[in-house]
Amino acid sequence: MMKLKPNEIELRGNWEFVGNSMKADNISERIENLISSYLIEISEDESGWNKLYQDPEDERYWELSYPESEMHSGGAPLLKNLSLHEAKEKYQAIK
Repeated sequence: MMKLKPNEIELRGNWEFVGNSMKADNISERIENLISSYLIEISEDESGWNKLYQDPEDERYWELSYPESEMHSGGAPLLKNLSLHEAKEKYQAIK
């Protein structure tokens, strides 16, 4: 599994048509791997759609969201680095 690099601040997934169906691209698959086996889930927002994660190595905060809400299941995932201030402002679990 490829961990997050220090210079990465955003991973934006995409869906691709393969034949007659939609398929997650490599970035979407990487996001799924990161949230399922590397990043630590800290909290979720009131809607339950956005989740806050933390990198166990460098302690940076990462928000998982689905910005294309008009698409089925919210569309492809977006994993975005948040500052401590942004994380505290949006997620009450951060003190």
